Amino acid sequence: MTRSDGGRDTARHEDTAVTLRIAQRPEADALLARSPLAALVGMLLDQQVPMEWAFTGPYTLAERMGTDDLDARTIAGYDPEAFTALFTRKPALHRYPGSMAHRVQQLCRFLVAEYDGRADAVWTGAADGADLLARLNSLPGFGAQKAQIFLALLGKRFGVRPAGWREAAGAYGEEGAHRSVADITGPDSLAEVRAFKQHAKAAARAARHARDHGADGEPGTAG
Repeated sequence: MTRSDGGRDTARHEDTAVTLRIAQRPEADALLARSPLAALVGMLLDQQVPMEWAFTGPYTLAERMGTDDLDARTIAGYDPEAFTALFTRKPALHRYPGSMAHRVQQLCRFLVAEYDGRADAVWTGAADGADLLARLNSLPGFGAQKAQIFLALLGKRFGVRPAGWREAAGAYGEEGAHRSVADITGPDSLAEVRAFKQHAKAAARAARHARDHGADGEPGTAG
């Protein structure tokens, strides 16, 4: 994985060992640590499924493709039906394997068109944190929140730290936070992140209920 510091021209640190504990499977985490595309695909899959399931997906996909890594050009040029079959084969790679197979191919086609097929080029050329956030936000399947979380993951776990990266990542960039996959370093922190997510969902549900029904429990008026 390629790193950057302080907004200067990016240097490669291929000998820098990165240890991840996101997928909670050593072989899957090892792929995430060494493969920029695997990390991007894992982040793309991280919705509506447990984080471990999402981030194991790149490793399972590589296995089913008969390779030890993911390649954007290969995926971009793969027959769509055959590629979908890789996702739908039991056990499925995602709760929504068909739509996610399509999104992964969209992502890889974008990387081929815009970054010569190099996933790490998304961040190696970033001028600063704000620029990196904009680059991530432009990726197919990456909304504002997903872009900020991945930016925080790059900074906290991969040492990709252009000037202003924490500010660009928002609350996800805070040191000592347990908000997202960027903060997972093992089973304990995974449990803390999961608890935070559950609390946030419960608070959102309560807020929606209060908005829809009013403080006295009667239906409210949408404003």
